[in-house]
Amino acid sequence: MSRLRLHILYSGRVQGVGFRYTVKALVRGFEVSGNVRNLPDGRVELVAEGMKEELEAFRRAIQDCEVGRFIRNEHAIWSEATGEFCGFEIVG
Repeated sequence: MSRLRLHILYSGRVQGVGFRYTVKALVRGFEVSGNVRNLPDGRVELVAEGMKEELEAFRRAIQDCEVGRFIRNEHAIWSEATGEFCGFEIVG
């Protein structure tokens, strides 16, 4: 089975509420790699790679956690994994 890349742009009140740090804590329970960062326009960008089932479960965990209530919209794009990530980091 091939690894996939999930690129999500979250909008809403997702900056200044601990969103990135919560995502970083949540990722420990999943076999995914990637990063999360704030964007200048107020959105948060998540890029994660792993098996589809792990990525979908990670995405649901974010939606269901305490900061999930601040998400107003998420725009997700699936593609082939590039293998560029080692671990999971907060960037930017």
